[in-house]
Amino acid sequence: MCKRTRFLIVIAGLSVIVGAANPLWAEPAADQVQVLSPDGNVQLKFLLDQGRLDYTITFKNKAVIERSRVQLSVDGVDLSQGLELGSVERYQVKETYPWRGVHCQAVNNCNGVRISLKHSKSNTSYTLDARSFNDAVAFRYIIPGGESVRVPDEATTFVIPAGSTVWHHDLEGHYEDVHDKNDVGDIRAGQWVAPPMTFKLPGGAGYSSITEAALVNYSGMALQCDGNRGFNLVLGHKHHVSYPYRLRYKDEIERVSRPAAVSGTITSPWRVVMIGADLNTLVNCDVVHNLCPPPDPNLFPEGINTDWVKPGRAVWRYLDGGGSSLEDMKEFSRLAGQLGFEYHVIEGFWSRWSDEQIKELVDYSRQQGVGLWFWRHSRELRTPEAREAFFKRLHDLGVVGAKIDFFDHEHKDVIDHYTALLKEAAKYHVLVNFHGANKPTGEARTWPNEMVREAVRGMEASKLADRASHNVTLPFTRYLAGHGDYTPVHFGARRANTTWTHQIATAAVFNSPLLTYGAQPANILKNPGVEMIKSIPAVWDETIVLPVSQIGEIAAFARRSGDTWFLAILNGIVTRTVQVRLSFLGQGQYRAMLIRDDKDNDAALQVENETLNQKDTLSVDLRAGGGFVGRFARN
Repeated sequence: MCKRTRFLIVIAGLSVIVGAANPLWAEPAADQVQVLSPDGNVQLKFLLDQGRLDYTITFKNKAVIERSRVQLSVDGVDLSQGLELGSVERYQVKETYPWRGVHCQAVNNCNGVRISLKHSKSNTSYTLDARSFNDAVAFRYIIPGGESVRVPDEATTFVIPAGSTVWHHDLEGHYEDVHDKNDVGDIRAGQWVAPPMTFKLPGGAGYSSITEAALVNYSGMALQCDGNRGFNLVLGHKHHVSYPYRLRYKDEIERVSRPAAVSGTITSPWRVVMIGADLNTLVNCDVVHNLCPPPDPNLFPEGINTDWVKPGRAVWRYLDGGGSSLEDMKEFSRLAGQLGFEYHVIEGFWSRWSDEQIKELVDYSRQQGVGLWFWRHSRELRTPEAREAFFKRLHDLGVVGAKIDFFDHEHKDVIDHYTALLKEAAKYHVLVNFHGANKPTGEARTWPNEMVREAVRGMEASKLADRASHNVTLPFTRYLAGHGDYTPVHFGARRANTTWTHQIATAAVFNSPLLTYGAQPANILKNPGVEMIKSIPAVWDETIVLPVSQIGEIAAFARRSGDTWFLAILNGIVTRTVQVRLSFLGQGQYRAMLIRDDKDNDAALQVENETLNQKDTLSVDLRAGGGFVGRFARN
């Protein structure tokens, strides 16, 4: 079990020059600057060539990103050519801090470099800040500016090695779409890609994924293929406008298509490339939240462990039927209490009730051990006055959380809205779930009241026919960016080509500190797997992605909560049998509850109880679209 920890060591902002005897710190040629990871396996190198800045990334001396061009501009002036290299300041970061999701303690350990650059024509000086971790690299730009208002833009390229396999989806559904799988050489010019973009390197060299971190006061990035294995970074004002945005905000398309201005110093988000020899490394990578600042202690005195910031499981009526009256919602809260769930998410019909009725429901739910979340359209919260009135009302009524919907774009104006909402919600101790949202970029470290955001094609997509393949792709693509509100587990038609067991296993695989179930609580309670469902936590102390996992084929996770281990397997569309060694268990005997596919009926499951230990091997037969869930409690 994780203990509550504080920052252990932080060494930042120090100029460190170490002799060339240490290869991690050896200074290269005058026109090159490199930064190696602490273990020496990851290298990020910048090269100044005739006044232009390029970079490469290698892992164990094999290319992850081939020589690519850094390109940024301010007010239309290209600041990535005609450059002069100035001082090089090296630093280290080494810390651990409490986290939630795939594990309970994050590790932030990297070597960094701040490179001073000067654009000769405009006499503009700025800093390129870069870091190498054992499992990632990241870089950003810091351009001083006093009180001036300027317009930044970027077009940095990521050139992927030939022979790489890429999983990607476009921007038509914003961040709610299905991934395609292609050889990098087959992706056409102009193809949009919503980060994270995951790829498997050729020759067994490992895996990588491109995204961004610390997106604040700036437009979000997407990628666009150049048709020659290069993917260009494109800021929000140039993005393909998604169908959800066209549907809801057709009168605002012109506004979000204008470049966004930044006042004062321009600090870009971190451009992130995760790197690992295996999928376990990618899933456990902490880089995205590591690159974000810690929370304000005045708002969150115990950080992510502040007493009102509590992860948990939730019921929700939207996908599986049920009435919308006050009495209906009392019944949902009662059933949530029977399940041992902590929360109940209520859609917009709550606005029909008086404050007295809301207080009645809040008090009744609290007696069941259940807190309430209320839905609201983001458009209704655009002014400071509207935000304060809404969050103050929730606080005064005893409503613990807000589900805020329909953002659907990454222009800076929209990103600023997220920040304003999180800040005002924190003031009134309200938790937040963003829907119709962009990818997470580590915001939950700075704002622990962001419990989850959607940015995924989840159970709301009722017409998704091949849900099995989709589900075994997401853990290694979208979920690398952070938490996601898929609203998993449904026993009806929405499960498409997946079995009941597969559905239960999604709750133990998808990372969601607010784990909202799609199934009606009454249907959960009568399901033969209910005791397993009751025991699946919303956050984990440890996660191990098992070697049998393959993107788009099978996802097998061993996860620990306290002294109890869970084994959850999602299968794609090919029937298979896998052998799983239980070596992840601790010493001694474990009481095991095993839920398997029913071989004859995809709308049924088999429950077994055994005593097992770490020397045992499980043979698991998986139907097409099937799954497996095991719980191992120490005797």
